[in-house]
Amino acid sequence: MDLMVLGQDNTEEEQAGGGCSAGSCGSTDDQVDQLPEHIREKVHNHPCYSEKAHHYFARMHVAVAPACNIQCHYCNRKYDCANESRPGVVSELLTPEQAVKKTMAVAANIPQMTVLGIAGPGDPLANPERTFHTFRELSEKAPDIKLCVSTNGLALPAAVDELAKHNIDHVTITINCVDPEVGAKIYPWIFWNNRRIRGKKAAKILIDQQQKGLEMLVERGILVKVNSVLIPGVNDEHLQEVSRIVKSKGAFLHNVMPLISEAEHGTFYGIMGQRGPTPEELTTLQDACSGDMNMMRHCRQCRADAVGLLGEDRGDEFTMDKIEMMDIDYAEAMVKRAKVHDAIAKTLAADESAANNDIQVAADSRPVLMAVATSGSGVINQHFGHAREFLVYEASPDGVRFISHRKADQYCIGDDTCGEKESALTTTIRSLQGCEVVLCSKIGYEPWDELEKAGIQPNGEHAMEAIEEAVAAVYQEMAEAGKLDSAAVAAAA
Repeated sequence: MDLMVLGQDNTEEEQAGGGCSAGSCGSTDDQVDQLPEHIREKVHNHPCYSEKAHHYFARMHVAVAPACNIQCHYCNRKYDCANESRPGVVSELLTPEQAVKKTMAVAANIPQMTVLGIAGPGDPLANPERTFHTFRELSEKAPDIKLCVSTNGLALPAAVDELAKHNIDHVTITINCVDPEVGAKIYPWIFWNNRRIRGKKAAKILIDQQQKGLEMLVERGILVKVNSVLIPGVNDEHLQEVSRIVKSKGAFLHNVMPLISEAEHGTFYGIMGQRGPTPEELTTLQDACSGDMNMMRHCRQCRADAVGLLGEDRGDEFTMDKIEMMDIDYAEAMVKRAKVHDAIAKTLAADESAANNDIQVAADSRPVLMAVATSGSGVINQHFGHAREFLVYEASPDGVRFISHRKADQYCIGDDTCGEKESALTTTIRSLQGCEVVLCSKIGYEPWDELEKAGIQPNGEHAMEAIEEAVAAVYQEMAEAGKLDSAAVAAAA
């Protein structure tokens, strides 16, 4: 089969780019167990709606939606850019038939894959025929896979009935503002009723459509996750209002994500020097919004063709030319999927019954951030030098909670180019700013020394232990060593 490429049979709106849904991953922040049973069933194995599930279950996106109906200042869709992990980027644009074939191949080879999403590279609902053709085929051929869509919301109200007809239980809407004055700074134009509209008028139309679509989805019992891109100086002081409003209208989850603004991506914001938020700014805003609704904190701002667990990308294993060479027994694969899912369910149940993260420390003990190297399954199972990202947890007298993830350079690549390794290690250590401990399965002498010089204590004593239990144990040890007394620490400094 011939693959479509950028520029072939694309309208002006497709070629203009932009408007991608800015990632499609969210979470319930470990509150799944308190949910009503019918809601719990929808999210317990969804890695984007359950922080716990994302350690065990995988997702994939299929890139069948090239056209977009809005332009965002933070978006620039690029094709064949395998080293970039950000929304709107794909290596292969697929037909619906190819998307179904790819989904079936991934489901057979990655049995823990439970979710199929369409998130771009444009907007799925600006490509309704391609999007719903894909969903129709998958509903019939892979009924055990949850179907999701991520949209900017402009065309959402007109598509709600069709979404409900295909049993799509999860929809993500990217809502960056509820004020047209703010929206005019984010969206230069929308394409509406066959016309390009700009400025505050365009932003108002988009906002109205987003809010109407949100209400319609909630009325039909569809779970809605709202994504918001945090843009310092543009909507940072406005997102608490966004969170309040979308919660009042029934949104299930709010995912506040950092602006990706590196100039090399070629976005308007990147070229104009708009900075992204610091990890501290992101966490502060997430905490401020969390009083209004459940916050998602483990989003990876996935590519539009992402495959695998959150935080990994196995897409290069499933290019269409490789899939054509695969010989798959789908009946056998479906049996294996059921067994794997049952085993994960038992593991989660065992983890829940064994969990005991009560921390016996003074009530005024200061909180501590700890970074964790993990490749999944909720345990500390990764070598420091192999980690492309670290999960950050906060330990405090109130317990252990997941905070965020930090991307890092993978410096241990078996390369003898010493200068490059040192530079990557320096970058990795800088990404861990604010963390006092790094938990990993193993670590070399060089990074150990450099981490200690940076005031970060490496710890390889909890390899293969459950993350939260290990974080709680280390925090307890710090308390017993007198390292959590704020006054004593300040005096020592």
